[in-house]
Amino acid sequence: MSVPVKFFIYLLGAVLSLLMFSPAALVRAEMVDRIVAIVNDDVITFTDLNREGDALFRRITQEAPPEQVERTLLKAREEILSNLIDKLIVAQRAKKLGISVENPEVDNAIRIIIERNKTTPEKFWQQMTLMGSNEQDYREIIRSQILQEKLIDYEIRSRVVVTEERIREFYEKNYAQKMQEEAYHILQMGFVWKENTQAAKDDARRRAEETHQQALAGQDFRSLAQQSSDLPSAKDGGDIGVFKKSEMAAHMKAGLSGLQAGQISAIQEMPAGYQFFKLLSDRGEVGLQATYESVKEQIRQRLYEEAMNSQFHKWVKELRDQAYIKKIL
Repeated sequence: MSVPVKFFIYLLGAVLSLLMFSPAALVRAEMVDRIVAIVNDDVITFTDLNREGDALFRRITQEAPPEQVERTLLKAREEILSNLIDKLIVAQRAKKLGISVENPEVDNAIRIIIERNKTTPEKFWQQMTLMGSNEQDYREIIRSQILQEKLIDYEIRSRVVVTEERIREFYEKNYAQKMQEEAYHILQMGFVWKENTQAAKDDARRRAEETHQQALAGQDFRSLAQQSSDLPSAKDGGDIGVFKKSEMAAHMKAGLSGLQAGQISAIQEMPAGYQFFKLLSDRGEVGLQATYESVKEQIRQRLYEEAMNSQFHKWVKELRDQAYIKKIL
């Protein structure tokens, strides 16, 4: 397949622009603006790649062993670029089909998300900022998700059928026997740094240690969480509900290891802050035997979502196979 005309237009424009720069500026512009992939008639630039993977790249630079930083960054860039190519292919297909997402649709989706989190728009966007995101980037994520849903409705949904036989098979394997697994009711507090500076990190650590000492001294954990925690769970007194051990993240397992009910964990360092937990209760039974009719629709929905996800990835691969893609990373 021939190289798209748009690529040559983009390249010509870039060259003409660079001719206006000093030699030092030329080097900087090449590093920031060079093309890293061509996808049909569109291009992905180094700037696009850095914008998409900024948080991940910064975390790798800060946390990976020095001798592994370069190799880890290269692998991360390749994964982010692959995701960007998939998103661009989906967007190109949507454009070809005349499918788009208007701003009011994005506004409504975000409104629903905010309502489900039982917070205000101001607090929601503050939390997004603490997590390293911003409103513009988040809106584009939501727009992309809505676009994907529309395309799924148009091209994929009719391919997915969950049979009664498949539901029954899943039930016999997962529900027919009584299942028991340790379950833990957990409270948490978190203290994040708002800027990637040593002073901000030291302040988060100080606040975590002060509140941790207050909790260990017997002050009410829920009240302390409401007053001091930076996490969304603060409004619920730090209560994040019941977790099975298999559902826990590694840092949560490490923090809760060896704790008895009522005890408080040590402070755990996270990529953007510090956390500690209180174990309310443990070793509860979950997933007791259920009748087929009582869980049939639940199983159907789970199998349907799994099948939809599988079909979507197959569909994206089909689009990839038909597209002109050239990586220049």
